[in-house]
Amino acid sequence: MPTAEFLHEARARGFVFQCTDDEGLESALKSGVVSGYIGFDCTADSLHVGSMVSLMLLRLMQRHGHRPMPLIGGGTTKIGDPSFREEARQLLTDEQIGINKAGIRRNIEKLMTFGDGPTDAIMPDNAEWLEELSYIRLLREVGVHFSVNRMLGFDSVKSRLEREQGLTFLEFNYSILQSYDFRELNRRYGVTLQMGGSDQWGNIVSGIDLCRRTDGKTVFGLTTPLIATASGAKMGKTAKGAVWLSEDRVPVFDYWQYWRNTEDADVGRFLKLFTDLPLPEIARLEALGGAEINEAKKILATEATAILHGRAKAEAAAETARAQFEGGGGGGDMPVVTISAAELVDGGVAAFRLLALAGLVASNAEGRRLIRGGGARIEDEAVKDEALVLDEAALRQGVRISQGRKHHRLVRIG
Repeated sequence: MPTAEFLHEARARGFVFQCTDDEGLESALKSGVVSGYIGFDCTADSLHVGSMVSLMLLRLMQRHGHRPMPLIGGGTTKIGDPSFREEARQLLTDEQIGINKAGIRRNIEKLMTFGDGPTDAIMPDNAEWLEELSYIRLLREVGVHFSVNRMLGFDSVKSRLEREQGLTFLEFNYSILQSYDFRELNRRYGVTLQMGGSDQWGNIVSGIDLCRRTDGKTVFGLTTPLIATASGAKMGKTAKGAVWLSEDRVPVFDYWQYWRNTEDADVGRFLKLFTDLPLPEIARLEALGGAEINEAKKILATEATAILHGRAKAEAAAETARAQFEGGGGGGDMPVVTISAAELVDGGVAAFRLLALAGLVASNAEGRRLIRGGGARIEDEAVKDEALVLDEAALRQGVRISQGRKHHRLVRIG
């Protein structure tokens, strides 16, 4: 039975930054099933952890008896969202966009229930209607309702112009197309709620205005806060790059470790945003202090990983970490890197080279610097000799090599 509890819990968990009409949306949520959407452009073949706030909000919506609609931006990807970007996105080919669509669909399908029921998620692609648009018709039917003066006032546009980075006419159209999406989704599927990050506020309000002006429809908008860690780092970014949702980009163990390494000050907040745990249980975990906070971090890591990769893989990663750091074992779920015997030089592989082959550093030179800085470890022992060579026998058996105490690989010859 649909209720307004979705909005109440979304606020309690920290998902809500702004809402265009609190009372109106609450009334709509109480009156029946509300369909709400968030758009995901196809700029890579996987989403990353930064998208999990939006995905978890859609998941929460479904848990409360409403219909989530992740929209694939097959059409808008060809334009590029200028929001708070320093330069235009590189234009992708149709083939690249197709590959990216497939990867993103696989990410999203893990997080919601899809089907034909009234609260089952569906995943439309805005290329279905945007690629069929007539430019003249778009100008006459939609463009007439947009004020350039107002569009220039959007924070996402102003920030680009103030930095004198320039804004192409192509990108300037993005807001119009996103507004068109909202109207089209309302017409096709009865969607009455658009959600997105706080940087999308101007685009969302424009879509609401278009639905009202052209169709006389009352629709709503809600934005989530842009999430940063307590230390100010952007969510989902590490020294090694983005934390991707696809297992072939980021192994399950590394994904688990990302959450396990959450800063103490973020544990409670991240439990609310990135797990399905009940709020009273989160309050109990959030109150833990001292060394006990590490237990809360492990629960966060396991629950967040289970949502994306399944309970079995999440618990295997947790057990690998326990064996590695508490029991002294190797752990069966640690990412394994298989190298060719052709990498052997005089019967072995230099440690700095092994770091690069394992993907823990980007180059041999970076591997040397890591060793000189004391950040490389083999079988949990610091590597002190830059000239250290691992012989073939050890590599046949498998060598555990680490970047610091957080990133680990088991490297063996295949």
